[in-house]
Amino acid sequence: MADPLPFRRDDPAHQPPLDAPAYRSTQGRAPLLAPIRAPVTLTEASAPRFDPAHYPPRLDLSRLEGRQAQGERIVVAGRLTDGDGRPVANAMIEVWQANAAGRYDHPGDQHDAPLDPNFLGRGRLFTDEKGEYRFETIKPGAYPWGNHHNAWRPNHIHFGVHGAGSAQRLITQMYFPGDPLLALDPVFNTIPDAGARERLVSRFELDLTVPEYALGYRFDIVLRGRDSTPFEEGHP
Repeated sequence: MADPLPFRRDDPAHQPPLDAPAYRSTQGRAPLLAPIRAPVTLTEASAPRFDPAHYPPRLDLSRLEGRQAQGERIVVAGRLTDGDGRPVANAMIEVWQANAAGRYDHPGDQHDAPLDPNFLGRGRLFTDEKGEYRFETIKPGAYPWGNHHNAWRPNHIHFGVHGAGSAQRLITQMYFPGDPLLALDPVFNTIPDAGARERLVSRFELDLTVPEYALGYRFDIVLRGRDSTPFEEGHP
């Protein structure tokens, strides 16, 4: 049996702090005391089993029951790897986002932008044996969020990456290149290191573009190590 790979602890500058003054809502939910480490049992480490038979994939967010959603169609694809570049196969990834007008299909979103009856804004996919994934959607719009005067969130898509058990879930956001709101966004800028922030920005890729149909963006996710993706719920 090969020796286990060394544990690579993330650089704190690569991950957002739990309490970021500019991101106002963190002040109300960040813990005031040091966390207590709870033991991980077999249930948290190995259940439930996430597989397509029980969690049906939804790879095309741009259509609902055959009806086309409003907005710019895009393709998003990428690869999920560990800190040594090895593919993470058969991992379930959930995505959710606002519609093209910048509104979520959720009762809590009271932004007066229009809802799209043909867009739910949520999907589910699984990586293949190479750790690769792909889905189609509508490019999300920016929206106001009340963090400060005239605050707007950049265009973004949320990603939830699930491991082998219920305690193994990592959440991050994918942004778009050239968005002028990135420089003004407290969520994006909670990450101290500029290079780590850039790992949250997808890149346009012509090979992913479908001629006369949709532009393509690549967003790779690295779980740990020097090039790890910043995540919203602590270190992986």
